[in-house]
Amino acid sequence: MKIGSIDLGEKPLLLAPMEDVTDSPFRVMCRRRGASIVYTEFISSEAIVRDSNGAMQKMDFCEEERPFGVQIFGSREVAMEGAAQTAEAQNPDLIDINFGCPVYKIAKKGAGAGCLKDLALMERMAGSVVDAVEDRPVTVKTRLGWDNRTIRIQEVALMLQKLGVKALTVHARTRNQKYKGDARWEWLKKLKNTPGLEIPIIGNGDVTTPQDAKRMFDETGVDGVMIGRGAIGSPWIFEQTRHYLETGELIPPPSVDDRIQLAAEQLRRSVEHHGERYGVIIMKKHYGQYLKGVRNSRKLRGAIMEEKEMQPILELLLNFKEQEMYATAS
Repeated sequence: MKIGSIDLGEKPLLLAPMEDVTDSPFRVMCRRRGASIVYTEFISSEAIVRDSNGAMQKMDFCEEERPFGVQIFGSREVAMEGAAQTAEAQNPDLIDINFGCPVYKIAKKGAGAGCLKDLALMERMAGSVVDAVEDRPVTVKTRLGWDNRTIRIQEVALMLQKLGVKALTVHARTRNQKYKGDARWEWLKKLKNTPGLEIPIIGNGDVTTPQDAKRMFDETGVDGVMIGRGAIGSPWIFEQTRHYLETGELIPPPSVDDRIQLAAEQLRRSVEHHGERYGVIIMKKHYGQYLKGVRNSRKLRGAIMEEKEMQPILELLLNFKEQEMYATAS
């Protein structure tokens, strides 16, 4: 699968942009463990054009993350155009537009999934971004529609293709579903069978295991699969899934010692990237999954959550013994 000139190989596995999750330290972990491409969390175009320190930091990346995309969102064409140009200056591999965020405070302003209620606005904004970054591929991530009555994803895909968008990722739920109910993969199959549609289609929604990814490829024919929540605290899901796609065999997750080392490395990177206070806070989203299924880990997780500095957390992690440290099972 290619996005412009970016060759991601056959059946690529992409890391979904996730707010307060897909920072540079986590993206590095996922790339090392087999993610085909990684993205920033979504960044407000208004914050970018105001030169917000937070927005600019979210675009920071290292060469190890490539191929790497910056995802932006907004509701004003001029801000989206300016944000795209600023993002391009950071030298990512592509610019991605978020037309799918279901959060009320975002959608009510016409940004994110709010554009699904105004396809003319979506067309203008996507067109302005494509025109603003002629030397960089532009992709889009969206949902099926606002609600069941407004599913026009095939029309949307053809419109975006005509504008010059190079790939489309679809979370197979409507905005009104948010993250509830089953993702409706049948729409991904319909989308892939749309006459005249040639750009790559990437499926997203309810892929949390290697088996899920294979089933999405087999049942829908999508060109790539994007993994979101299934990767949190489990960056190895990409190498597990790649192995399963190629061999049909499931490989076990890393050993407890390997998971501990991975979590410790991500924590160090997080503190280096964000500073100690926020670097420690943002890592707390990941420990539950890093330690999922690890015997006697419940008290360890509780102790970690009480700490505000990196060194005590590292000591807790690196001194943990699965069988010996605590009497209470996880």
